[in-house]
Amino acid sequence: MEVSKIRNIAIIAHVDHGKTTLVDKLLHAGHLFKDHENPGELIMDSNDLERERGITILAKNVSVRYKDYKINVIDTPGHSDFGGEVERVLNMADGCLLLVDAFEGPMPQTRFVLQKALQMGLKPIVVINKVDKKNCTPDEVHEQVFDLMFALDANEDQLDFPAFYGSAKQGWMSTDWKKPTTDINALIEGIIQYIPAPRVDQGTTQMLITSLEYSSFIGRIAIGRVQRGLVKAGQQVALVKRETGAIVKTRIKEVYVFEGFEKKKVEEVRAGEICALVGLEGFEIGDTVADIEKPEALKSIAIDEPTMSMLFTINNSPFYGKEGKFVTSRHIKERLDKELEKNLALRVGDTGSADSFMVFGRGVLHLSVLIETMRREGYELQIGQPQVIFKEIDGVKCEPIEELTIDLPETDAGKAIETVSTRKGEMTNMEPKGDRMILKFNIPSRGIIGLRTYLMNATAGEAVVTHRYKEYQPYKGEIPGRINGSLIVMEQGEAIAYSLHNLQDRGKFFIDAGEPVYEGQVIGEHSRSGDLVINVTKTKKLTNMRASGADEKMRIAPPIKFSLEEALEYIQADEYVEVTPKSIRLRKIYLNENDRKRERNRSLSSVA
Repeated sequence: MEVSKIRNIAIIAHVDHGKTTLVDKLLHAGHLFKDHENPGELIMDSNDLERERGITILAKNVSVRYKDYKINVIDTPGHSDFGGEVERVLNMADGCLLLVDAFEGPMPQTRFVLQKALQMGLKPIVVINKVDKKNCTPDEVHEQVFDLMFALDANEDQLDFPAFYGSAKQGWMSTDWKKPTTDINALIEGIIQYIPAPRVDQGTTQMLITSLEYSSFIGRIAIGRVQRGLVKAGQQVALVKRETGAIVKTRIKEVYVFEGFEKKKVEEVRAGEICALVGLEGFEIGDTVADIEKPEALKSIAIDEPTMSMLFTINNSPFYGKEGKFVTSRHIKERLDKELEKNLALRVGDTGSADSFMVFGRGVLHLSVLIETMRREGYELQIGQPQVIFKEIDGVKCEPIEELTIDLPETDAGKAIETVSTRKGEMTNMEPKGDRMILKFNIPSRGIIGLRTYLMNATAGEAVVTHRYKEYQPYKGEIPGRINGSLIVMEQGEAIAYSLHNLQDRGKFFIDAGEPVYEGQVIGEHSRSGDLVINVTKTKKLTNMRASGADEKMRIAPPIKFSLEEALEYIQADEYVEVTPKSIRLRKIYLNENDRKRERNRSLSSVA
């Protein structure tokens, strides 16, 4: 195919602004489905986790044919925790569609991804989506996008961006939001008109591997864009390693291009096209496929450093191995190594123990998605409290700072400001929007742990909390942790309704009656500070005397059920989250009461 007929675009936007829905409509416009096929909604979010959470986690490639043009579309994640994904895939694009909600306007994550795209010199097309919403302000949003681009040092060509308005859900796009159309052809015509054809450099073969897929039939597949020259099936090539610059000779067995969702086998691919290579041995993301005679490396991808760490260890609770099929440290190590191959922003460190690993990532969400994926695959493991990574810069202890945006009802604003201030947050902006308030803060990453859960409870689920990593700044001082202690099980058995009923005044429970429990398990939150060991397996003593008064009816409050992120954010330093395919439990690291006291005394004496 001629290079002038190819367009490579990435779709970037904040979480939930409609990227994946727009890609669906582009696919329909390219007549990828036969009349009898009904692929449903959110075709691109193929992963179960993505569908449940309503967010894109993995970047995906797909192509659309329109007239005699071929448009390669890359759907990117909107959440900054998956920034490692975004940076990689933008390398393959020549332009980007910036999607903005006509009501909310540009949000923190929009800013994050757009900044990356502008730095790479991509030409933006702005799509203002959801103009069918009540009270939306498309013209104002257009102004805000311009101001944002200006603030991010966009060049003249980038500031002169075309804008399209419409509703991806209803399936129309137009250059004027007051004049709806019946299809999205206006946008596709705009992509062909404004996005430049791939720039082709003259010279020998060069291709940067930006993504990776795995097939159980053919093994690992390298995906990237051919920068110059051509790649063909059976070609001998040199692989230039990302970190060391070492050169490994290898051979391409097969070459594929993207046609719709499928991969189509071809003999050769010329510069400017996105393709998939099969048969390369020992490659990693960021390596360059180059000419065997004169290998030249391309500039590798710079990935943002991790800001958070968690301890992954084997499950050694009394209930281990009951639900999972992968429970040993070898299983966990192999799975983490496999993840490292494709998840660039992840790091795995050694702890000095064979049973546990330090895993570093971009945030709680980034790591919890990995944990959730592992538990669905049948792994059992235990996770320690999330820790922020501190750095020493010029002899000063520094910590990661994030830009936090909270969108909530006006009446709850005072509560949110007070909470964020106690967590060392500094307010930078406060803006009313209808009956809601948009608050902006700079806050240490430590302060965000557990904040979302608190605000959700305080505002009855109304708050929308978003944040993105900003930079490292000097350490802001201690942040008060959870004041209330934990309710801990005394002995193994089954939780009895009679005991739970009698202990309700001691705090809130996380378990139902009839659930199996073990010694040292955390089953509730104490109403006071300090931990309390309780016996929930105690039954009522029965006598053969008739009771003088009838038993009072037992009313037990419904338990609090944590999601995985909430559990990770809730635990203290001396607790683990036990994760199995069917259960999420909280427990003390030391299950026995005497061991806990011994450890407490030891730590106190070492401080003294």
